[in-house]
Amino acid sequence: MGHKVYVGVTAYYDPQGNMVPTAIQWEDGRVFAVDRVLEIRQAASLKAGGQGIRYRCRIRGRERYLWFEDPQWFVEGR
Repeated sequence: MGHKVYVGVTAYYDPQGNMVPTAIQWEDGRVFAVDRVLEIRQAASLKAGGQGIRYRCRIRGRERYLWFEDPQWFVEGR
């Protein structure tokens, strides 16, 4: 089973109040731009546990999942 890796996130809030991640800051300080958000939905993390809003994102050409579990953001660790 994986584990939660908490990350820093820069997000954009549109006029309707929707939150969209634009960049992720990894634990070691590296920052990666979110190229595109492909899907937003309520979902559980089956590998790391927990539930929240799941963002299916394209980051550096690869699809990744990012969760917002209020008030923290996490990705699934390996």
